[in-house]
Amino acid sequence: MNVAFLSTIESPDRWLPLLEKALPQERFFVWPEIGDPAAIDIAFVAVPPAGALARLPNLKLVQSLWMGVDGLLAQDDLPRHVPLARCIDRGMVAAMCESVLSHVIDFHRHHYVYRRQQSAREWNRLPQSMAADRTVGLLGLGELGGEAGPMLRSFGFRVRGWSRRPKSVIGVESCAGSEGLARMLPVCNVVVCLLPLTPETRGILNAATLALMPRGGAVINVARGAHVVDEDLLAALDSGQVARAYLDVFETEPLPVEHRYWTHPGVFMTPHTAALTEPRTATAMVVENINRLRNGLTPLALVDVEAGY
Repeated sequence: MNVAFLSTIESPDRWLPLLEKALPQERFFVWPEIGDPAAIDIAFVAVPPAGALARLPNLKLVQSLWMGVDGLLAQDDLPRHVPLARCIDRGMVAAMCESVLSHVIDFHRHHYVYRRQQSAREWNRLPQSMAADRTVGLLGLGELGGEAGPMLRSFGFRVRGWSRRPKSVIGVESCAGSEGLARMLPVCNVVVCLLPLTPETRGILNAATLALMPRGGAVINVARGAHVVDEDLLAALDSGQVARAYLDVFETEPLPVEHRYWTHPGVFMTPHTAALTEPRTATAMVVENINRLRNGLTPLALVDVEAGY
């Protein structure tokens, strides 16, 4: 099969040596040097160059190199008749769980307060809470939430999870639908967003939902920036309704220098680095999908275009 690597962000130097070793029988091309466009069977994509996919008339599979596909689904030239597969990368899932845990611990153990006190040369012990005193709410119980929930539970936190449809995750009390979200948020000291971005989840963290949380909680967004209504979160931080926000993703990236998140004392920011695709662990699934396609089998992790993930 002929495979074209189309990406303006992911470097082929990180991927191709691993793929060529695992699939010596396939032929790999890197945009724009792809030979005959009509001969390309599979496109590996992260953020493909504008118009690149439209030039490949005989594609059998579009394989994303990332777990999130909302950016791809928004592209006008995405061939809707061609199967699109997400990349379920166990290394990325592990990294995301590490990021979530680090933020939860930072809030739970008051580390963010102690950093401020150190800067001010203040010595003030805060009351200690046990993990069992805290409830962490996960928005999203898919690949990421399904791993993060049991991990947090193993540290002693109470964990609740919300999804569009009911799901069963060990150690996680599951809620679903709009009524389930309204029941879950009032008991969650920390809310972690791990959702795919769809029309239904856009702006899910807004004035109304933030007001349902117990006063003085924390919000962690490591999913997509558009899940948060920025002005609503800033207002909640200003009022003390939310004590701390850990934000890795933003609707406009890089975040504009004039944005209030940069200087707000209640915000901790990272530049969309909570979890990066790791070719050393992601290659296995990509290889599996190529082998499946060659053998007439259905690729793994196909995207439901209507659902948006």
